[in-house]
Amino acid sequence: MSRWIRGPLPRLGLRARLLALGVLGLVVGFAFGGALLLGALGWTLQRSVDEEALRTADAVALLTAEDALPDPLPVAGGQLRVQVVDGQGRIRAASIDADRLVPMLGPAELRPGQRQRLVVDGRRVGMPGPVRVVTVPAGTAQEPRTVLVAKSLTDVRHSLHVVRNLLLVGFPLLVAGLGVVAWRVVGATLRPVEQLRSGAAEITGRAGAERLPVPAGQDEIHRLAVTLNDMLDRLAASRDRQRAFVADAAHELRSPLTNMRTELEVARRLGDDTDWPAVADDLLADTERLSRLVDDLLLLARLDEQDARPSPVGPVELGELLRAVAARYPSPPVRLTPPDAPRWVEGDASELRRVLVNLVDNALRHAYTGVDLAVSGPDGAYHLITVTDDGPGIPAADRERVFARFTRLDDARARDAGGAGLGLAIVRELVRRAGGTVELADATPGAAAPGLRVTVRLPALAEPDAE
Repeated sequence: MSRWIRGPLPRLGLRARLLALGVLGLVVGFAFGGALLLGALGWTLQRSVDEEALRTADAVALLTAEDALPDPLPVAGGQLRVQVVDGQGRIRAASIDADRLVPMLGPAELRPGQRQRLVVDGRRVGMPGPVRVVTVPAGTAQEPRTVLVAKSLTDVRHSLHVVRNLLLVGFPLLVAGLGVVAWRVVGATLRPVEQLRSGAAEITGRAGAERLPVPAGQDEIHRLAVTLNDMLDRLAASRDRQRAFVADAAHELRSPLTNMRTELEVARRLGDDTDWPAVADDLLADTERLSRLVDDLLLLARLDEQDARPSPVGPVELGELLRAVAARYPSPPVRLTPPDAPRWVEGDASELRRVLVNLVDNALRHAYTGVDLAVSGPDGAYHLITVTDDGPGIPAADRERVFARFTRLDDARARDAGGAGLGLAIVRELVRRAGGTVELADATPGAAAPGLRVTVRLPALAEPDAE
């Protein structure tokens, strides 16, 4: 049956498949229930026949033990035949309708001294159909007797026949009625699914409003529609971010390319009068800016493609990492406060170095006198890296916005200030991959130039030798 379900049914619609499976289940269940009902009914009727015959046999056996057998034997109703036979198989007494010459059971069938239950042909006892014969030992040890009582099973067979015919007629009608009801119920249940499918096809085909119809009932299909709408909202937001990202990237790439083209065209027109060293310096600066921008775009694209955080590369000592970064800059303006003990974290050293370089570069663009670089901790389960400058700072309302891609505040929009608004976005992504957080705050709250303190929290790791 499983092969049949996997074979023909998949070519049908979902509604037809559910109905076919439901009807198949009903047929199997009704067939099993009908067989069980007929078996139970037959056993009950047969037991009632046996009990009636045994009661009569026990009563006759009691009369035999008291040597008070009447002739003919009294029997209630005309459905019973009673005989009393001796050890030689001779009939000593019988009911009015029973044979007085031939016993109901032959010598090969009769076992004196035992209670028996047999089914014999009714023609042997003058009754229609099969007959139930029970035997009960009676008499004494010197004069053993056996009481035989026969009762026709015609009524039992007739009752079972009637019930079987009723089941054969009623069950198909009941299955057909339930099938019609199930067809309508399944159709009403699947109607919201069809509406969801139509809505999805409309969104795909006509690019309409990206919302699926939500059924009124608070059931699984309602929750499915809500989940799908949430997914569509996230996809729409992601598409909007992608479009904005592409537009901003195109704009940022256009600026250095336009500058380079302009400088080359001017140099070509002026010919020998061109200050070639100055032109080369400008082209080199634009080329470096373009290279940095392309590297940042590629890094963000790679980070977007990695859905899960990669496994850590290995332990990194933050003090050594900060010294390596600070060595790239003059002693002032970058001032390093070395840690008093090793500070270990687990992660990618190149990614953490990129975080510090981006933060220091951003701080140097806005600092008046210098930048302070320090590491402390552990603060709970984290080590803290702080990058502090004494520049104008960032208003509290803009501190979350600056982590968005291509976001630059008004005082940072000049090309000479450098940066395309990707540095802090890269910092947040890399810190998140390392399992940490990054926060912005005023360095000196309330001052005219409050400065900016960037705090990077990274999960602390015990020293490798201690493990």
